[in-house]
Amino acid sequence: MGIAKKHRSFSKKVNAVDLFCGAGGLTRGLEKAGIYVSLGIDIDPTCRYPYTVNNNAKFLLKSVHDVIGSDLCDGSDKKALKLLAGCAPCQTFSSYNQKADSSDKRWWLLLEFTRLIEELSPELVTMENVPGLKNQNVFREFVKELQQKEYHVTYDVINCAEYGLPQNRNRLVLLASKLGPISLLPPDNFSFKRKTVWDTISKLPPLKAGEIDPKDSMHQCSALTAINYKRMLQSKPGGTWRDWPKGLIAKCHRKESGKTYPSVYGRMSWDKPSPTITTQFFGFGNGRFGHPQQDRAISLREGAMLQSFPKNYKFVPTSTSINKKALGRLIGNAVPVKLGLIIGKSILKHVEVTHV
Repeated sequence: MGIAKKHRSFSKKVNAVDLFCGAGGLTRGLEKAGIYVSLGIDIDPTCRYPYTVNNNAKFLLKSVHDVIGSDLCDGSDKKALKLLAGCAPCQTFSSYNQKADSSDKRWWLLLEFTRLIEELSPELVTMENVPGLKNQNVFREFVKELQQKEYHVTYDVINCAEYGLPQNRNRLVLLASKLGPISLLPPDNFSFKRKTVWDTISKLPPLKAGEIDPKDSMHQCSALTAINYKRMLQSKPGGTWRDWPKGLIAKCHRKESGKTYPSVYGRMSWDKPSPTITTQFFGFGNGRFGHPQQDRAISLREGAMLQSFPKNYKFVPTSTSINKKALGRLIGNAVPVKLGLIIGKSILKHVEVTHV
């Protein structure tokens, strides 16, 4: 039995299903808020272990295209309000993706979400995604469908750092309710203090590039090539590759088209939140993912902690080999646990005010 199972107490007022549940960031946050999550659904088998061992919910390995309303009903408290959460994979709408369009199958996942809302008819709905989704017709149609089904709908783009996440992560958060007007609680409703990279990862054991902490296989970092090690030595916290000697600057950045990406090969700053943790945060050349002090990229564990996963959150069974690419995808795509907590508390406050 995982830690969450031993210590979690649940409100029976709201029963949630987490579509696209991933490694369980949203579920963990909702549980911490006091919402009972009965089921998580994802098409990626890598999600099963971290989702089930750290959370109290069951896991269903299934594509959302094949999920039907009856899959979402598990015989739990019939009197509880139903919450359907659908935080679909976001790369299609990310500002990093310059080529995605409606030919990408992920583009239409919101339509499947709409279908399941119609089949389940939950009292409450939430969705989290990248800000770029807000400008797409498929999102406007989704909101219109909710409103036609007599949901009160609100959505906004927030910076999670304002809620105490140690990361500058802008996210689109939607809340919908049949009970009445609903909105995300503002930061001043919470006692969270702004957190920095130092607050979050400074106490972890030091590593050299390519090393693994013998006590935590998730605290491992990628090796560096000879040229990247030289670049790392020349990199300053908060600086850019423009600080390097000319001979170290990559050819692509010498071109006019490459001059607009100064943060790649950058170090984080101790006294600030991290940049957005992407699915490739474990690579020094993929963004500002250099450790502030140690000459390496941040580790998988550090990336997870910057996403507000607890330090003891288990992602793989003991003695299982680590696939950095697979785990980087799970961590980078996750809804931060703290954001899940904020969403959960906002929903419960709404229920308290509107539901009799």
